[in-house]
Amino acid sequence: MLEIKNLSVSLGDKQLLTDINMNITRGARHLLAGHNGSGKSTLAATIAGTPEFTINNGEIIFDGRNITNENTTTRALLGIFLGAQNVPEIPGLTVLSFLKHSMAAHHHFNTGHDLSMGEFLSKLESVRDKLNIPKEWLNRSINVGFSGGERKRLMLMRLVMTEPKFAILDEPDSGADTTVQQQIADTIHEMKNTTFLFISHQKNFTDLVQPTDTTILSDGKIVIK
Repeated sequence: MLEIKNLSVSLGDKQLLTDINMNITRGARHLLAGHNGSGKSTLAATIAGTPEFTINNGEIIFDGRNITNENTTTRALLGIFLGAQNVPEIPGLTVLSFLKHSMAAHHHFNTGHDLSMGEFLSKLESVRDKLNIPKEWLNRSINVGFSGGERKRLMLMRLVMTEPKFAILDEPDSGADTTVQQQIADTIHEMKNTTFLFISHQKNFTDLVQPTDTTILSDGKIVIK
């Protein structure tokens, strides 16, 4: 599903990743581990196409396509999802509107047709019921006034709504209580058509997810076990 070849990345004059080589197989639950500052979040953001990082060398091949020079929007439409560790608050943009526009963009990209309101509302209610998301959340601004656990549940809702091919979850357990962590792990196991790359420091959570593979980073390089 994802192949990274000799990837080196910098931010300004600082080299953050050096000669990263890794393969993530289709259907994997791949754990990206390492101490704080080892480059995990940088690698996650680079795969997703965050523009602040500069790729100095190497390639990223996603589902057989070279996406090294593709922008963030294209990568998202191709099926790459990023559940970031620190998510912004967006006053004035409701959860309902955000989900509708996101789903509509994916639907049109994949089918060439517009998403009907009926299709959207049907999927929304199904996912909201499954994840036990309060209906009043839909009219709240994105992440404004949401607790850490609520933000993770909102991320989970977006994940299930869009059903990406490849989901990167950067510390999805951070700020989440044991109930929400269990819900995240259960959702990962249920989404059989999505490949996961996740970052976590908590053994209890990784035990719930049961990673199929592990890559360890240290100082921007892969540690050979």
